[in-house]
Amino acid sequence: MGFEMETFIDDIFAPTEGEVLTVIIDIPHGKITDNQEWKARRRMAEEWLNKIKMIASKWKLNVNPLVTYRASGGNNADIPDTGCMLKKEISLKDIIEASTMIISMPEYSATAPLYEYSRRLKKLRVASMPGTAKFMEETGLAADYIKIHKRCQYLVPIFKRASGAEVRFSSGHFCYFDLSTNEAYGEDGILHPERGGTEYSCSNLPAGEVYIVPNESQESHTHGELPFRPGNEVGVFTIASNRIVEVKGHGLEIESFRQRILGDKAWQNIAEFAIGINDRATITGNVLQDEKAGFHWALGRSDHLGGTIGIKNFNSPENVVHHDIVYARGNPIVCTSLDMVFPDGSKKQLIKDGLLIE
Repeated sequence: MGFEMETFIDDIFAPTEGEVLTVIIDIPHGKITDNQEWKARRRMAEEWLNKIKMIASKWKLNVNPLVTYRASGGNNADIPDTGCMLKKEISLKDIIEASTMIISMPEYSATAPLYEYSRRLKKLRVASMPGTAKFMEETGLAADYIKIHKRCQYLVPIFKRASGAEVRFSSGHFCYFDLSTNEAYGEDGILHPERGGTEYSCSNLPAGEVYIVPNESQESHTHGELPFRPGNEVGVFTIASNRIVEVKGHGLEIESFRQRILGDKAWQNIAEFAIGINDRATITGNVLQDEKAGFHWALGRSDHLGGTIGIKNFNSPENVVHHDIVYARGNPIVCTSLDMVFPDGSKKQLIKDGLLIE
């Protein structure tokens, strides 16, 4: 089944008469340079906006002109107070607060700051789509959202009951995640009106994952080794008490990670433990979609997911990051097994050879 804008808006937002929809994108400036994928995404945003305007009468929607703002330069860093609409400077804050539906398609993820808006504003729902690309219309964005919702209903209770998880990788490494302290959530992409003002009022799209923030305290039992492969080199993060304490490996990209992680304690935080459940998501190298295809974890910021690490914990706002690493089938390193561990010592395997067991 292909992508149809009308079906997409109905499935995701279920709009009601008089609602206000705004499409928002970021733009390059200064040292934040442009690229071809970013240019294509801006064109995609304009195409989406034009299509939405053509069908808005079905729901009697009010659709704003395209809103732009100067790129933050960091994933999940704060977005600016001002933006631009119809070549005039506007208050970005005012536009967001006057909207009930937002589609955000930036180069640098704005999920965390937009999540804060959506939790505070009762009617606002946010479809956050950082790094989205045209091909996703035929893959992850064309998913069966009823199926994703059912998978969330199945997995969230398992995540909530678990005290931990044992994860093994095709590289031979192992890591235990302490899941004993935080709430689990299912991101099914459904942003219907009744979800405004709740923890489900903001969703990344393509959607489809269940996630939890591991125990971030100094007493956390999260430990082991997490492999990663930037480029052709294999590196390993050594984990103790839910912190990255060492970065092993050689190569320019691994050294870049080492310098950032050793230079900022907030980068050392294990911020997310998650399983992607979108069966239309294919592995392409685009993290926004790849993470919906299988197991992944993230380092850095976690407060937008229910954790404790936020902007104030980083050395500077420009250094804020939430970085995902994915191990679904098709990635260079695959999660060969994932077992949830329960307080009574019993276990349930959820992933085998990179794929979800159903």
